[in-house]
Amino acid sequence: MDLFNFVYKYFRKKLDDDTENSRTMSSNGEEQEIKAGSQDKEYFQSYADVGIHEEMLNDVVRTNAYRYAILKNYEKILGKVVADVGAGTGILSVFCVQAGAKKVYAIEGSALAKQTRLVVEENKMADRITVLQGRAEDVKLPEKVDVIVSEWMGYALFYESMLPSVLHIRDRWMKKDGVILPSSASLYIAPFSDDEISERLETWSAIKEKYKVSMECMKTYAKQSLSYGAHVRCICPEDVIAHACQLVNFDLSKVTVQEVTDIQRNFELTCFGSSVLHGFVLWFTVSFPENVILSTSPYSQSTHWGQTLFYNEEECDVRQDTQIQGTITMKPNKAKPRFLDVNIGFQIDKHNIQQKSYYMSDNIT
Repeated sequence: MDLFNFVYKYFRKKLDDDTENSRTMSSNGEEQEIKAGSQDKEYFQSYADVGIHEEMLNDVVRTNAYRYAILKNYEKILGKVVADVGAGTGILSVFCVQAGAKKVYAIEGSALAKQTRLVVEENKMADRITVLQGRAEDVKLPEKVDVIVSEWMGYALFYESMLPSVLHIRDRWMKKDGVILPSSASLYIAPFSDDEISERLETWSAIKEKYKVSMECMKTYAKQSLSYGAHVRCICPEDVIAHACQLVNFDLSKVTVQEVTDIQRNFELTCFGSSVLHGFVLWFTVSFPENVILSTSPYSQSTHWGQTLFYNEEECDVRQDTQIQGTITMKPNKAKPRFLDVNIGFQIDKHNIQQKSYYMSDNIT
């Protein structure tokens, strides 16, 4: 059976999205009624939590990469109009003013926008930065922009599905010769081995000795639970057992919403040596003009994104030059589009076909 002819079926049924009215502010300060899905409301509420912004700002690799990229590209920003999509605390907007931006529209969908305005005022930039509270799809800008800056990336690049909002601003509000920061994005896949998994599963065997109660049957359930969704953490480079394969490389000035919401890619991997394949790991890089790169690779400095791990239900032995061929699909979940349905099918040396569906929700561990 040809692996690449699989038709993947997702295990989540379609649910009707509840919609409700939410309020936003237009560029002239007037309130306007918009329709937003219930998950969007939850999403923006979560970003009003200060803890998320503490985590992002404490990620020095992330924040300094953006600061360096904005300042290094000052010639593209000097005297220009900028849209900061998903502005959060407004730090990227401030960086843009420091780089010489004439005007910045800081678009923030959550209630944190009130604090963003205070940050702008504290930095004495209220004459250069206008904070617009509302979804990117709903805000109305008073003019076209020369530059878009956004930190839109989620786990495995596409989790939370913010990139389509950036592309909406690009298509509706950016000038034809405009610049997007970052300008490109790449996603990679590699196989990994996890020595700790065997120890975790043996916990269930040890129950009998500790408490005189046998729980061997829990091992299967533990494996299934582990492989249901995604796991996020920083893994060691030595846990990666083959060179990564690039799945996507998007030019953000040209890519379409369809292309970023319907990922279907084949991959081929060649193992380094004898090991145990426990699953597949994803990471991404984004690139800015002037050769500035932000990477979440296990070979780079750690970021709050870590790497995204998908465990197989059954481990597989591999050896030097073992060939792994597979297909991965990634799509927004139909019921909750901020979440992702991921399907990975693979075979080892053209044998032992395996296929697994994963649900990336807010239960990521």
